[in-house]
Amino acid sequence: MTTLYITHEDCLGHDMGYGHPERPDRLRAVWKVLSDPMFEGLKREEAPLGRRSSLLLVHPEAYVAMIERAIPEDDERVVPLDGDTSVCRGSLTAALRAVGAAERAVDAVMTGEVRNAFCATRPPGHHAESARAMGFCLFSNAAIAAHHARRHHGAERVAVVDFDVHHGNGTQEIFWSDKDLFYGSTHQMPLYPGSGALSETGVGNIFNAPLRSGDGGEQFRAAVESRILPALHDFGPDLVIISAGFDAHRDDPLGGLELVEADFAWVTDALAQVAERHCRGRVVSLLEGGYDLRGLARSTAVHVGMLMAAGGEAEGRVPGEG
Repeated sequence: MTTLYITHEDCLGHDMGYGHPERPDRLRAVWKVLSDPMFEGLKREEAPLGRRSSLLLVHPEAYVAMIERAIPEDDERVVPLDGDTSVCRGSLTAALRAVGAAERAVDAVMTGEVRNAFCATRPPGHHAESARAMGFCLFSNAAIAAHHARRHHGAERVAVVDFDVHHGNGTQEIFWSDKDLFYGSTHQMPLYPGSGALSETGVGNIFNAPLRSGDGGEQFRAAVESRILPALHDFGPDLVIISAGFDAHRDDPLGGLELVEADFAWVTDALAQVAERHCRGRVVSLLEGGYDLRGLARSTAVHVGMLMAAGGEAEGRVPGEG
C-alpha cells in the first residue's frame, strides 16, 4: 500500500497580488521538498479538474455562479472578494484542481488503491463557508471531499481534523447540523476568523480545542489527546480527512503558536493510528495554510513522511536529517 501525492501546475495560476502571503511560491516550496529521494516511493498524479456538480454538494448555485462571474478576463487584473481574498484569471481553474485533487484522493483511498493521500494544491479551503469566500479560500475542499465520500463510496461517518493555526470556520459551518460529519480543530484564539470556542459544538459533532498565543508542542499535544482524539475514537470514522495547515509553526508570520516539525509528525501519526483502528488506515490530507516557506516545506516533509510510514514505506523525517 502506498501514499498518493496529488498536485497540479494550474494551482500556480491563482495569484492574489504582490505581497500576499498565500502566494504561488508556497506550492513551489512543497514541490521542492517532496522531490527529495526519500519521497521516491510516493505515487504521483496530476489533479483532475473538479466538477461543478461537486461544488454544489456544499455550495449553493448562486454562490458558485458569483465566483464564476468574478473571474476577470484580463491577465493583470485582481478582483477582491473581501479584505484578504481575491481572484484572478487563473483562480477558478486552480480552485477546481484543488477540488478535483480532493475527490481523486478520496476515490483512491476509499477503493483501497492506496493507503492514504496528500494533496498539495491551492487555494486552501477551510475558511470558505457555504455561501461566503473568505480567509484566502474559495471552495470548501475538505467538506466537498467528505460529501463525495458519502455520496460515491457509501461512507457513513466522515471526520475532518484541522490543525491550522486559524480555525476552519467554513468546514464547521457546513458540518454544523450533520451528526454524521465530525469536525475537530486546534487553533489559536483570539485570532482570525474569531470562531472556534469550546462552546461551539454543533449537534455534538464539533470539537474545538483553542490554544493561546505562545503555546507550543506541550499544549498542542495535550489539547489533541484530551479533546480531539477521544471524540474521534467515539465517532468511529469511515474516513479521516486532515486539514493540514502548517502556519502553527513557530516561524510562521501569521500566527503565534510555537509548533515545530516534530509536533506535526506526532499529530499525523496519532491521526493515522485512529484511521488504522477504525477505517483501515484511510486518510486524505489537504494542504491548508503555512506561510513561512522553510517552515512549510519542512513541516510538509515530516507530515508526508509519517503518512508514508503509516503505509510501511518510510520513516517520517526531514530531508537532510538522519
